[in-house]
Amino acid sequence: MLLLYRVSYEAVSIRVLIADDNLLVREGVRALLGEQDDIAVIGLAATHDELLDAVAAGDPDVVVTDICMPPTNTDEGIRAALAIRQSHPKAGVVVLSQYDEPAHAIALLQDGVAGRAYLLKERIAQPGQLAEAIRAVAAGGSVIDPRIVESMLWARSRPDSSRLRHLTGREREVLGEMATGANNATIAERLFVTVRAVERHINSIFAKLGLSEESEGHRRVRAVLLYLADRS
Repeated sequence: MLLLYRVSYEAVSIRVLIADDNLLVREGVRALLGEQDDIAVIGLAATHDELLDAVAAGDPDVVVTDICMPPTNTDEGIRAALAIRQSHPKAGVVVLSQYDEPAHAIALLQDGVAGRAYLLKERIAQPGQLAEAIRAVAAGGSVIDPRIVESMLWARSRPDSSRLRHLTGREREVLGEMATGANNATIAERLFVTVRAVERHINSIFAKLGLSEESEGHRRVRAVLLYLADRS
């Protein structure tokens, strides 16, 4: 649900929009940022489309967004950040992720690091760090979570022969669930996404692993074998 607030800006310099499909996270971040004298939350959004509509309506200084949101719960936050770069180039974006996925960080920063931050969601429990990231991107700076930097360095040091290197974090999650023998409905339940979203992820996995010419059953088995070989 999209919510925009009327806020007095007399003593406020940074107007922030929060986007997350989880109501508790949205309200939690809003409450934490409300304790900062120089930050005002001007609106909340729960989906990719609501976020872009809110940016157009509210013209925020900074957007704080989750990566995975409806409609596909994959990389909406990253795609929104890239769109905001085009429509509102002066707006900073802080992306929050549950996982230290280097591919998402690289995608976020592909068109420049100015005004961009990538933090793990656990930083929400440290309001000072989130507030500092907001201030940094509002001023045109950038912030990257140290754990994500480590993951990026580790990914660069791995041999390029791994066929799984092109998978997103969510696709790796789905493939990991496939390795347990779970069917699509069970995977959807465990990852809190729709069965249709799981099917899209699996089709993307097959395509990236070059398994498009075999039957569904054979592709599934081969994908799991590649996953297990990569882990070993």
